[in-house]
Amino acid sequence: MTPSGAEVLRQIKSRIDEVDPAVVREQASNGAVMIDVREPEEWSAGHIPGAKHVPKSYLESRIEGAVPDRDAHVILYCASGNRSAWAARTLTEDLGYESVESMTGGFTLWKDRGYEVEVPRTLTAQQRERYSRHLLLDEVGPEGQQKLLDAKVLLLGAGGLGSPAALYLAAAGVGTLGIVDNDEVDVSNLQRQVIHSSERVGMPKVDSAEQTINALNPDVNVKKYAVRLGPENIMEILPGYDIVVDGLDNFPTRYLLNDASVRLGIPVVSAAILGFEGQLSGFKPYDGPCYRCLFPVPPPAELAPSCGANGVLGVLPGTMGLLQATEVIKLILGEGDPLIGRLLMYDALAASVTEVKVRRDPQCPICSRHPEEIADEELGVFPDYEAFCAGAH
Repeated sequence: MTPSGAEVLRQIKSRIDEVDPAVVREQASNGAVMIDVREPEEWSAGHIPGAKHVPKSYLESRIEGAVPDRDAHVILYCASGNRSAWAARTLTEDLGYESVESMTGGFTLWKDRGYEVEVPRTLTAQQRERYSRHLLLDEVGPEGQQKLLDAKVLLLGAGGLGSPAALYLAAAGVGTLGIVDNDEVDVSNLQRQVIHSSERVGMPKVDSAEQTINALNPDVNVKKYAVRLGPENIMEILPGYDIVVDGLDNFPTRYLLNDASVRLGIPVVSAAILGFEGQLSGFKPYDGPCYRCLFPVPPPAELAPSCGANGVLGVLPGTMGLLQATEVIKLILGEGDPLIGRLLMYDALAASVTEVKVRRDPQCPICSRHPEEIADEELGVFPDYEAFCAGAH
């Protein structure tokens, strides 16, 4: 005779360890990892603070990402304690976890006793559909997607680098994109600046970029700055942004950006392109080198010509701009190994990537100083980088 479901569950519970919610409260503060195995809609309605969400249906494929150490103390819970019992059996008998418990009574008993409950901000049904592929990733999930929606990223330039970066950051759901560009769309831009189109020739680039972004993702708020970034406005524009995407094409403004971003503590993801070659690095103030550590003085003009003078392969800014967008998303999520203290160099003709370490200079005239000593924005005391770079050439 086939045993009933209740009998099977009794057998399962006899082979695992169960723990009362009162004990779970104590153990959670002592390093135990709590795993909520309920479905996403149950998790969204409320969960135990500090718990990680691994639905039972994805347990085998996702638990290692949430708990890589099989010797860790793991406490599972569901709504009533039944699904978590099955999950505990799977972890101990099939996946080799050594210390696993199931919480009796589940989240229902926890809540009935008046214990702490966290109700997360939830995505709308439309957002869950739009970002569904993100939600499947352990490194993103609902919480990470909410981080993206809350993030504010400033793009310096809506040109070759800014175009692909803006498009993919918008598609990823970065909630606020600021765009600084005082130029208008020109026919010669369209070979590489894919955020614009032929019918927008003569339109301000910030307006053209806004139209494309709004059509792609209405979740994104676009803030436009149709100005040239300079010492007179940089300390008005940068504050409030989490990350800056540097798509600038001249050394004076990049040095100025470095000073302001170090002063304000804002990370910068910087890229440069020329011909068939691109460079990429990230600068996180005081966690690694700054731009001035990498380039103490600007290179001679013959070693750093402009794209307008020397040309650029149309797809190259796409490659480097997408790498910039990837680095930005990693920084927002706090995942992976960002390019802090590393310079990535890409040669499109050779299909090769080279990486070099960049160390922080203890004598750097910028990041070796206290932020308040870098400049006084009220007095506008930033160095004259136009003169500085002209002198180097």
